[in-house]
Amino acid sequence: MKTTITQSALVSVAVCMLLSACGSPSSTDNDSPSSPSTSPETSATSGLTGKAAEYVAMSSEALAERLIFEENGFYLDESTQEGGVARDRMTQDELQKICSAGRANLPADMIGEVVALSRAATIKPENGISLGNWEAGEAVARSGYGYRIGHNVDDHSNQDPGGNFYACHQMAPDEPTYGTLGPSLVNFGKLRGDTEATRNYLYEVIYSPHSYFPCTNMPRFGANGVLTQTQIADVMAYLLDPASPVNQ
Repeated sequence: MKTTITQSALVSVAVCMLLSACGSPSSTDNDSPSSPSTSPETSATSGLTGKAAEYVAMSSEALAERLIFEENGFYLDESTQEGGVARDRMTQDELQKICSAGRANLPADMIGEVVALSRAATIKPENGISLGNWEAGEAVARSGYGYRIGHNVDDHSNQDPGGNFYACHQMAPDEPTYGTLGPSLVNFGKLRGDTEATRNYLYEVIYSPHSYFPCTNMPRFGANGVLTQTQIADVMAYLLDPASPVNQ
């Protein structure tokens, strides 16, 4: 018979083990079988006191908030490359709050609000959207450098941040290593064509993808300042230029 253990029971056991909150079983416990009415969750949480008991009683979301922000589980006062401290990165903006509240079942009005927030945050180049250098765009697409803190801090004065697009997309058809979280972009320019509409769409998706895909997992490369407008133009060239490996 298949046995199902609840998530809360697993959390209870983990907390119990980490905090040494569970006492050793007595000889009586070893000799006597458990009562049939005792569930795994009850046996795992019985005898917990202090923080262990508090943790077990909390939802996973509340526990995460407490461990990160109140129990110093992370060093949130470390300086970041964009200015400010790590704590600022943990503070959601309005768009993130909406998506976190119900990504899978957002009502139509909330979806519309996400799209509106995304489009309001999108800044177009003053001289219009144009293509940059596809070779520079390939470097941006391949690079995962940037914004790391902790024991290995990225120095942006030595190297510009990248977009790490290959972590989610196939781009050049001869590249053997790529992620599949996002769709394949092989032959993107061949299939879409280098039109004004395509450029506008591509720029907006890279800058703030929620404009077309509300609550997507794709980063807001432009809106969050990860990539500059020049870098975005270079990535666009990598996807649209006929000479780019993407379109070979």
